[in-house]
Amino acid sequence: MNKKSLRRMAAAGTAVLIAAGSVVMFAGCTTSNNPEVTITYSFNGKDYEVEYVLSRIDAPRTVQHFIELADAGYYNGFTADGVEYKFVVHDYEGESGTRLYTGGYGLGEDGLVEADYFSIVNALSGNGTAFTQTVWKDEARTQPLYSVYGEFSENGVEQENGRDISATTGALVMYYTPKLGRAGNGNRVGTDEEVWVERIDGGSANDGEKYQLVGYEYNSATSMFYTFTGETMTESDSYCVFGKVKNYEEQMTDGLLAAIEEYKETLDEDASFTQTMSDQVLNRYDVFENVQKGNLDADFETPVDMPIYIKSVKVTKY
Repeated sequence: MNKKSLRRMAAAGTAVLIAAGSVVMFAGCTTSNNPEVTITYSFNGKDYEVEYVLSRIDAPRTVQHFIELADAGYYNGFTADGVEYKFVVHDYEGESGTRLYTGGYGLGEDGLVEADYFSIVNALSGNGTAFTQTVWKDEARTQPLYSVYGEFSENGVEQENGRDISATTGALVMYYTPKLGRAGNGNRVGTDEEVWVERIDGGSANDGEKYQLVGYEYNSATSMFYTFTGETMTESDSYCVFGKVKNYEEQMTDGLLAAIEEYKETLDEDASFTQTMSDQVLNRYDVFENVQKGNLDADFETPVDMPIYIKSVKVTKY
């Protein structure tokens, strides 16, 4: 099953999580509704410092989550089986790479290596990194999932006054893998796992109940994101757009993307910039055993001979 066919599987029963227009500022050094980060991409021996403006107005929790991962050094690389990996653009989707997916995989001699997100953040937390928790596996909130719920309309999150960041060229989007489980007869089914979340409105629109049991699928975003380099996205109702490139023309159009196109021109006529990484198993490290057993897979178009590395993600304005 390829990723295109996995785009959207509705999470039945997901309740409205946010009262329209309400925004909560989380603890920490927050000085602006529009913090900024610089993602340094490395390609063919050259670095490209792409600056992004984030929006707490549109997605306060997703922004906080992303900033905390960046500050913890999560995106600087990971270790698997004793080998250190840099994150790469593991899926260069579309003829011109209209989506540059990253934050989930490194590249080894035998292909893609998935980062065990939950083990990594647990280790960072154990070493003193404080992560804001808003999603838990249990009602008593003793088992945090280090994930963030999807701040988009299909999950009940609306912005009455319009979005601060548009779902167009340069959009920074939090990505999550679709979730499937296994029924008793062995067939794949949409997961019915549920989690407890902390409502942004503090429970004011939920009879004063601050915490709510909701579907897991739309509340499972971890560390993967993509930058959109096409013109207009059609999936913004089910993916969280939480930022946008600030210096797009300089560092993307005339920078990274131009360098990629120049490199392509050096390839033989029958050569491809990417290799198809088939049957990549998704959710292998999921916190729910039934989702792990869903055996969901996808095909990625991965630059292998000349990878696009993520050198760092640094917060430059809070």
